[in-house]
Amino acid sequence: MEIRTLSEVLKQQYGEKLYRISLTSGCTCPNRDGTLGTGGCTFCSGSGSGDFSPAFLPVREQIEAGKQRIQAKTNARKFIGYYQSFTNTYGDQERLKKLFNKTIDQPEIAILSIGTRPDCLEQDMVDFLSSLNKKKPVWVELGLQTINEQTAEKVRRGYKLPVFEDAYRRLKEAGLSVIVHVILGLPGESKEDMLGTVRYLSSLDPELDGIKLQMLHVLKGTDLAKEYEENPFHILTLEEYTEIVIDCLKVLPARTVVHRFTGDGPKKLLIEPQWSWDKKKVLNYMNKAIKEA
Repeated sequence: MEIRTLSEVLKQQYGEKLYRISLTSGCTCPNRDGTLGTGGCTFCSGSGSGDFSPAFLPVREQIEAGKQRIQAKTNARKFIGYYQSFTNTYGDQERLKKLFNKTIDQPEIAILSIGTRPDCLEQDMVDFLSSLNKKKPVWVELGLQTINEQTAEKVRRGYKLPVFEDAYRRLKEAGLSVIVHVILGLPGESKEDMLGTVRYLSSLDPELDGIKLQMLHVLKGTDLAKEYEENPFHILTLEEYTEIVIDCLKVLPARTVVHRFTGDGPKKLLIEPQWSWDKKKVLNYMNKAIKEA
């Protein structure tokens, strides 16, 4: 089976591999500051799902530190500035506009990618990101995870599906690329539930820009870890997960770019799935299975 992977698409567009530099915006989340709740989503770690993100420093310092880490192993010249942890359009809008503007103006940053929640996208910010998109590509990454409202409530996502649909529509109307995050293996979800989320995205937009598929990670210190300890739920095996990923890939629109079909949590926090510790082995297994599908 052939899929459009992010690395291949970017090599075609830029003539070389682009590397992500994880950046920190200093934002929190309405699911943590008391607006919606204080515990965050049950699966989210204390770092707001940005366990590999740096400390909040001036953006130039963050970029330099990221470049040094990457260039110690590669000859990388162009980068994706990725605001990953917490909700990066939540808070002082003028401060964030200045931050994003300064980030995209850095010469080595080829693409600006901003992770956020669909319920934290004021139209003024959408319009601003649309203006930045005229300088360089701007991606907005939305954490949907599932379309199952019962599951979403259980993991404390904090918004209903129509909120996602509205944000998605407004971002697309503004000419922005949208990457949707989906978690596979959420407690209580069947294979058909997981496929249902991907089918929904495929029907919502036949021109779906990008998707990130992520195996559920149970991390120390999260409410999900407490739930797993008290009432263990099924953790997908590598074989089960790969089979579901392949079925998800088969229903995606042909032009959709697959930004990720697995992920890895920090070893010091990871409880399950233990098979995900060996990232190289996982990727080799999955790549082979996908090619043969």
